[in-house]
Amino acid sequence: MKFTGFSSEDFDVFAVEGLDERMEALKQTIRPKLEGLGEHFASRLSDKTNEDMYHHVAKHARRKVNPPDDTWVAFANSKRGYKKLPHFQIGLFGSHVFVWFAVIYESPVKEELGQVFKDQLTDIKKQVPESFSWSVDHTKPEVIPHNNISNEKLEEMFERLSTIKKAELLCGLQIDSDDPLLKDGDKLVNKIEEVFDTLMPLYETSMRIYEEKA
Repeated sequence: MKFTGFSSEDFDVFAVEGLDERMEALKQTIRPKLEGLGEHFASRLSDKTNEDMYHHVAKHARRKVNPPDDTWVAFANSKRGYKKLPHFQIGLFGSHVFVWFAVIYESPVKEELGQVFKDQLTDIKKQVPESFSWSVDHTKPEVIPHNNISNEKLEEMFERLSTIKKAELLCGLQIDSDDPLLKDGDKLVNKIEEVFDTLMPLYETSMRIYEEKA
């Protein structure tokens, strides 16, 4: 895959006023790159998980008034969709690129998964690199850096995943929009692959629970 990275023009899309205007800019600049990344990493993740993985580029079809603040491509083992499944994401806000493992509000395994993650808290705390971050809402750019998160805060997030209907949990890497890494397509692809490798144990645990419950 020939990927050129993300440029300042890609991030400028999120400053375009108006839903139609921003969607058109997004389709012209960012979406082709997400499609390319989607095809590449669907294949790579299929190899790593030993299951068929499919990519889903956000279409923002339900938006009628407010333009999107972010956009992404998600990876899951279903052609039909990804929101109910543990999945991976690559995407952008106006301020940064994100690379996530994600369990979002539609997932049917949040209660069980939160309890398992609580039991594995010590191991998870050690396995997640200090440069990574956590999020409890995929629609917001704010994150919780792993390098200063307490065991109590982590346990609170896992407990919230188990008990709150709309709770979410995401873990991964944020890369600031002005980071030179984003302009080097080859290096960025390699970094994303490293992140997915690091997050794979969280994905595998989540999918095991999902398949047990199915």
